[in-house]
Amino acid sequence: MRANTPSLAARVGSVAGSPVREILRLTARPEVISFAGGLPAPELFDTDGIAAAFRRVLDEEPRRALQYSTTEGDPGLRAAAAARLTARGLPTDPADLLITTGSQQALTLVASALLDPGDVVLVEEPCYLAALQCFGLAGARVVAVPGDEEGLDPAAVEAAVVRERPKLLYTVPTFQNPTGRTLGAARRRAIAEVAARRGLWVVEDDPYGELRFEGEPVPWIAAFARDAGAADRTALISSYSKIMAPGLRLGLLRAPAPLLRACNVAKQAADLHTPTVNQLAAARYLADNDLDAHLARVRSAYRERRDALIAGLPDALPTGSRWNLPQGGMFVWAALPAGWNATEALREVVTHDVAYVPGAPFYPGEPDPTTLRLSFVTHTPDEIADGLKRLAKGLR
Repeated sequence: MRANTPSLAARVGSVAGSPVREILRLTARPEVISFAGGLPAPELFDTDGIAAAFRRVLDEEPRRALQYSTTEGDPGLRAAAAARLTARGLPTDPADLLITTGSQQALTLVASALLDPGDVVLVEEPCYLAALQCFGLAGARVVAVPGDEEGLDPAAVEAAVVRERPKLLYTVPTFQNPTGRTLGAARRRAIAEVAARRGLWVVEDDPYGELRFEGEPVPWIAAFARDAGAADRTALISSYSKIMAPGLRLGLLRAPAPLLRACNVAKQAADLHTPTVNQLAAARYLADNDLDAHLARVRSAYRERRDALIAGLPDALPTGSRWNLPQGGMFVWAALPAGWNATEALREVVTHDVAYVPGAPFYPGEPDPTTLRLSFVTHTPDEIADGLKRLAKGLR
């Protein structure tokens, strides 16, 4: 008699796969115009500059590039990343940073270092979907904090801290995924003050901050935390995926020394270190090229694409629909009229070779079935106009 197969870990069975990834699989056909993915525009990658950086690294120091490296990350890349954060208003030393295999790994490491099964995590509603998966795999209990069109409500955060006794608050305060909202400076300061008063960890995720089309940059929560006395409980996650290329899988974690040491140990257990050749090439690229000039070109194209999407939505969505106008990032958040279900409508929409992401999976609590996320960066304005015509037919 054959013995029963041992079961999988309970935490794996309790966390669903990403609906966004499932939708991307369904819409992988070249004829589909997809507003579903959060993918940077590949034609805007600086392929020549990145290729030249890899060639120089492999020509000049091939043995180092192809060898194991330290867990903390390449010193040159950490120095360049620290200088960039400092120039943007957050004084940072290279020793404050850990290079990670994408910012998603940084979030996973923080969850591993801070969370025990049953710990409470506060999140925005709606929330970045992969963060919900990450906290679920850590065995945490996720509690949504209400907000409004301006993002998290600091008073609601403090009330949730008193009621739920959470370990941490996770937020994407700038051009949030999925809503595109940006939290204002006053609210960021207030959240830092809540963290100082209540002993709350704040994990701030910033993959989109350098994709601003208009308006003035807002300081990080981490910057306000210094003045509020919460610098010892504030972590900042960032990424090169949206500003260089996601295929490099390069992210970074800025955190207080005790948390950074714990995440370093967790990373050793996960993958030893981020690929050496990718780190050296990124450092070389930053030394040899003007990333800000490249980003100016990217932002100009993305703004034009955002404007094309916004201009076409009145004709594409049913009368009574609502949407926002993000000042940057990659996403527009929309809501169909009451009574509509964006998940059910997608089945018909996909038959017209166009797609979006329903908003429901982004809610850790009771979802709003009318909501949907539209990404505007992957297609040209002409393609966006065509896609919106298809969307109108699908929703009609």
